[in-house]
Amino acid sequence: MAEPLIELEDVEKRYGEHRALAGVSLRVDAGEFVALVGGSGSGKTTLLKTINRLAAPGAGRVRVAGEDTGAIAAPVLRRKIGYVFQEIGLFPHLGVAENIAITPRLLGWDRGRIAARVAELMDLVDLPRAMGERPPAALSGGQRQRVGVARALAAQPAMVLMDEPFGALDPLTRDALGADYRALHDRLGLTTLMVTHDMAEAVLLADRIVVLGEGRILADGAPAEVLATTSDPRVRDLLEAPRRQAARLQARLGGGPA
Repeated sequence: MAEPLIELEDVEKRYGEHRALAGVSLRVDAGEFVALVGGSGSGKTTLLKTINRLAAPGAGRVRVAGEDTGAIAAPVLRRKIGYVFQEIGLFPHLGVAENIAITPRLLGWDRGRIAARVAELMDLVDLPRAMGERPPAALSGGQRQRVGVARALAAQPAMVLMDEPFGALDPLTRDALGADYRALHDRLGLTTLMVTHDMAEAVLLADRIVVLGEGRILADGAPAEVLATTSDPRVRDLLEAPRRQAARLQARLGGGPA
């Protein structure tokens, strides 16, 4: 059995009177690709942020690689975990290569090692090395998100957290980048936890989906398994969304009723 890399035990989180997480327990084993899905306000992003302490749990325990995250200084913890989010957050005054190199530089890597890692990562995410000097503003949205993925992988983390990483991209770019990231996940032996509102994306990319609602886990398992076994209409409605959408598309493209 694979070793758990991420463990949440009875985690709670409140924002004022709002209970964002209500006693969530979750285990993610090394090498898994897990998608967190659910409606707006279901707790997906809050759950993700409790892992790297962007949101400190109000109760419960979070462990990464067996270590209680509350016992690790937040900056140290975050340098061990790759993080990719929709807004990307590249520094506009730095070039592409400098953006990718930020975490290795903070970790004290020497210049030669940093340069080699940046070149390796640009190859991995399919960006020409000549782009290394360009500012983020000179890149397309898809290229900037590839830089974001490269930056997340720069310090060779075992795990990557992704919060709607491809949501702002056009459909073709989103599909291509999702497939490319999944290939990187497999090639590098990563552990990935991804928040997405797109059920088709979750089903296509993830080994396992975790459905959240009102701060609780409603279902957890392989997509086909969850669909076959759930008795919760909210879960079934979410998982059947790609099938309903595909049927409507087929009807429209085939000239039948929508």
